[in-house]
Amino acid sequence: MKSPIKKTLILLSFLVFLPWNSFSQCAMCRAALMTGDDQGAAEGINHGITYLMAFPYVLAAIMAVAIYKVLKKETRLK
Repeated sequence: MKSPIKKTLILLSFLVFLPWNSFSQCAMCRAALMTGDDQGAAEGINHGITYLMAFPYVLAAIMAVAIYKVLKKETRLK
C-alpha cells in the first residue's frame, strides 16, 4: 500500500460512501412538500433525489478504475 494512487482511491471511496445529511431539494419541491402535513413524502423525495445524484459519481469512479487498469496493463506490456 505504498502507492499514492491506492491511498487516494481508498480515501475517495471513504468520502463517497460517507453518509451525509443533505437537503437535496430544489426550491419548488421544497415549497410544495413543506406545505403538506405528510413529512414521510418529503423524506422520500429527499432520499430519491440523493439516490439519483449518486449515480454519476459511481459511474465516474467505475470509468476511472477501468481506465487505470487499461493504462497499467499497457505499461506492463511495454
